Amino acid sequence: MASYLVTGAAGFIGRSIAAALLARGDSVRGIDNFSTGKRSNLAGLERMDFIVGDLADPVACERACSGVEIVFHEAALASVPRSVADPVATNVACVDATLNLLVAARAAGVRRVVYAGSSSAYGDAPALPKHEGMLPSPISPYAVAKLAGEHYMGAFSRVYGLETVVLRYFNVFGPFQDPMSHYSGVLAIFCRRMLAGEQPTIYGDGEQSRDFTYIENVVQGNLLAAAAPAAKVSGQTMNLATSSRITLNQTFALLAELTGYSGKPAYEPARSGDIRDSLADIRLAGELLGYSPQVDFREGLRRTVEWYRAGGGN
Repeated sequence: MASYLVTGAAGFIGRSIAAALLARGDSVRGIDNFSTGKRSNLAGLERMDFIVGDLADPVACERACSGVEIVFHEAALASVPRSVADPVATNVACVDATLNLLVAARAAGVRRVVYAGSSSAYGDAPALPKHEGMLPSPISPYAVAKLAGEHYMGAFSRVYGLETVVLRYFNVFGPFQDPMSHYSGVLAIFCRRMLAGEQPTIYGDGEQSRDFTYIENVVQGNLLAAAAPAAKVSGQTMNLATSSRITLNQTFALLAELTGYSGKPAYEPARSGDIRDSLADIRLAGELLGYSPQVDFREGLRRTVEWYRAGGGN
């Protein structure tokens, strides 16, 4: 039986990966410092060996990696606005922590690290779709930090022989995403506000587009990345998304239909560091992993709204 470590296990994506591993009977350890993760997200994961710890602490990384075969590295301060407000904290949580984890993983004999990369690495270049051969051009401290983590993954693969796989996520959403923070994902915030009959805010004109990716697709991609032959995937970077996009105005209209919200959105000036359009080319993940998104945007949005309507995220 493989032994897995999930960093950021009390967060949205980490929790979802841990739940999938436990559901198939795997041995799972999780670590989180609760800076953004929530204790309530651990409900149902009682079989997980959980450590309260910060990856900025090398000792915590050593403890977490001991006896582990595969690491899913999901922990981060995953917010562009937060990184603009406090770039140093983002660097510590995303760069220092990632390097500490890689050093500990190598020392512990971990075989593979699957890293949560970010589509923000592509920046705001107008060419669509974004493909892995494009030159990265990050425009926010968060994007710079996540890209630095990618480079550390590549270096540890080439220099030390540690198997690493980078998955660049595109606008992940779904159950267990925190809807309460100003820094939360836009769909989580929209769902919470519209279900409560409150007006949501769109930053910009609403014609910016996103390749929104339902969480089940991301979990699937991670499990495939953990199991794929090293000869095919070690040292590789690939997009994880749906290869379709929708504007925020169109998204608002769909959510209004699903939530019964009858108002209009408020519009505010675009935020610094936000990109205009996002669309992924996912052919490489298909070739190397056999990845194909199983849940489309509308179905994922329906499931997400129902989860929040049932009290999720409170």
